[in-house]
Amino acid sequence: MINVFNLRGNQRTSGDLSRREGGKIFGSGSRTPIAITLLVRNPAAKGKAQIHYHDIGDYLSREEKLERIKKFASVMSPEMQLSSITPNEENDWLNQRDGLFDTFIPMEADKKFNTASTSFFVLNSRGLETARDSWVYNSSQDALTENIGRMIDFYNQQVKQFLQESDKKKAEEEISLDPHKISWSSSLLSNLHSGVATSFEEKYLTQAMYRPFFKQHLYRGDLMIHRRGQWDMIFPTPQTKNLVICVSGVAGKTFSTLITDCIADLHILESGTQCFPFYYYKRVNNGQMDLFDESEGDLERCDGISDFILNEARNMYGPKTTKEDVFFYIYGLLHSDDYRARFAADLTKMLPRLPLVEDTKTFKAFSTTGRKLANLHIKYEEVPYWPDAIITGDRSCLNVEKMRFAKTNGEDDKRTIIINPHLKVENIPLQAYDYVINGKSAIEWLMERYSYTIHAESKITNDPNAWGREHNAPGYIIDLLLRIITVSIETIKLTAKLPSLTFPVHLLMCDKEVIEV
Repeated sequence: MINVFNLRGNQRTSGDLSRREGGKIFGSGSRTPIAITLLVRNPAAKGKAQIHYHDIGDYLSREEKLERIKKFASVMSPEMQLSSITPNEENDWLNQRDGLFDTFIPMEADKKFNTASTSFFVLNSRGLETARDSWVYNSSQDALTENIGRMIDFYNQQVKQFLQESDKKKAEEEISLDPHKISWSSSLLSNLHSGVATSFEEKYLTQAMYRPFFKQHLYRGDLMIHRRGQWDMIFPTPQTKNLVICVSGVAGKTFSTLITDCIADLHILESGTQCFPFYYYKRVNNGQMDLFDESEGDLERCDGISDFILNEARNMYGPKTTKEDVFFYIYGLLHSDDYRARFAADLTKMLPRLPLVEDTKTFKAFSTTGRKLANLHIKYEEVPYWPDAIITGDRSCLNVEKMRFAKTNGEDDKRTIIINPHLKVENIPLQAYDYVINGKSAIEWLMERYSYTIHAESKITNDPNAWGREHNAPGYIIDLLLRIITVSIETIKLTAKLPSLTFPVHLLMCDKEVIEV
């Protein structure tokens, strides 16, 4: 017999998830979850061991947890209410997946670019993985240009030195690992070994969404990105217009989604963000299509939404249904509290699968609200300021080093954010913190990311105030805070208006079959 008493306390989490995990049993000495496991050996027992489990619960402090342990006293206490657990077919012991989820239509194609795929999309990509974020991202385009130019020059010196040395073992040993000059990755080392040099090209300067509602200048040039994914086809140029729905990757702690109109970093959401574009682009040169030719040529725009799903949607909702309607339906449905709650376990272990709802009215409601959410999240820099916020202090002092909450009786008072020693924003509605994405509220992402940082290894600085200065908006950060409050409140209002989903539903699409449940 095996008895497991889960005391929680996982502090490798953030936001509400961290608060649910509760206090750390061993105080500051532990960040990992703690469980008491008792193995009882019975020589006369036959067959597999029985496993009994008890979870101590959410939002408990360390002291409350210790008090419960003391109260139980023994694993034999009837108050523990140990429950027997067995794995399902997917070998999930806890947080078991819902079999209904498997009957829905996958967002991801069985094979990239398979236009006949029975999925919502024909293409998806991991977020951009640079392996050298401090070098290729920055709030200042001037600083970024200087940093990456310096690294490219040093890399080329290393290539030249490597090629000149006849003793390759010695050449390997002489490769500089100085983090102040370069950040190596397996792909960059491979290019070094092949003698491939590179150069700075201004055309590779662009913008990317690095974290939720936090844009950065990006250099996406030759060799400097470790894993490019499909981004050269999703945003082939800085001027390319496109929309991309991002979702949390597999094996995350919670599910989130966010739409963007620029390149998305791998870690914008949890566990290796997966990104689904409305369009992708192929290059056409002299009438011949080449997916990987970087020479100049015309771009052919292709639909990211599959013909299969459009046909299914038109059969159910009418011939005027468009791929754009389906795209925003997806974004709306991914925000459904009913969907997220029912399939929470599935969404941390698999990429989303979605049903087509039964009636046209519900489809249109999800699509319309999804469009409004998308407009709000894409144009977050343009929405009105939250009207009830009060700015106090010297408005000429706009520089931000690190925002923080005010304190009341020693506790964070989230109604007030201190911008700097001279300026603060008051009367922030606490409801705004209920819009949580990737484990933190949108406001707290803003506070975390718009802070002055010095990268530990490279010593590269990133001054968030530079973004506003270079865009002729010195008050950009405080303005953005006021806008993100609005974004948060309006997101909560919109998601609350989404239609209810009751399960099981009558029509579930799986491949080309209609399944009655």
